[in-house]
Amino acid sequence: MYGIVEPMAREASGRGDPAAVLALLWGVEEAGPRRGRRPGLSVDEIVRSAIELADRDGLDAVTMRRLAETVGVGAMALYTYVPGKAELLDLMLDRVYADMAHAEWPDDWRDRVAAVAGENRALYEAHPWAAAVSTGRPPLGPGLLTKYERELAALEGLGLDDVEIDAALTFVLDFVRAAALAAHDAEATRRDTGLTDEQWWAASAPFLERALDPGAYPTAARVGSAAGAAHGGAYSPDHAWTFGLERVLDGLAALVDG
Repeated sequence: MYGIVEPMAREASGRGDPAAVLALLWGVEEAGPRRGRRPGLSVDEIVRSAIELADRDGLDAVTMRRLAETVGVGAMALYTYVPGKAELLDLMLDRVYADMAHAEWPDDWRDRVAAVAGENRALYEAHPWAAAVSTGRPPLGPGLLTKYERELAALEGLGLDDVEIDAALTFVLDFVRAAALAAHDAEATRRDTGLTDEQWWAASAPFLERALDPGAYPTAARVGSAAGAAHGGAYSPDHAWTFGLERVLDGLAALVDG
């Protein structure tokens, strides 16, 4: 399920030609086929092929040349569909947003916000590369706007003004993205080293027992031992998710109650 993720990736949406991106996102194209296009191939097919490639091999693997080989066209012909990788990335993000699975909203607002968080966590588990893309300039397509409209609705009717609703949603989504990056990083470390956290600690423990004086670090020794015993290692993505989401909801509750 996990692709290759670079936690400090420099990729960002909104770096392409805004007019070209918006035209592609909303399906507004020039009349008639553009020169060099192969009959029967669509922009959506190209975008879905790029997503499959990124899911499998990571976002760095999505080059225009490799994508052209995947869809069976020449590299130059691919540019008649999509101007470049920057525009392609916006299309990929909007498509995975549009394809998100949704359930009916629960009645309780905390459950609704937890559902928003869970849906985005599932998005990043299915498409790890998406968590590593900065979206300060989001892809303003139908997938994103449908997602935004739905998620705002989870916070409606709580007495928050519009700016607070937007900020609260951003707060939740930032937590989800950070948790996803940490989980993907932990998985990448296990994959690259070939060691589970338990195996890594088992290999490190003999040295630590000889070299470290627990009396010099009493709090660290006590807390670290307790956490390690509870999680089977220094870090548990699932525990971090559960604990962090509850604190996010508690923080929003203070705003809502206020």
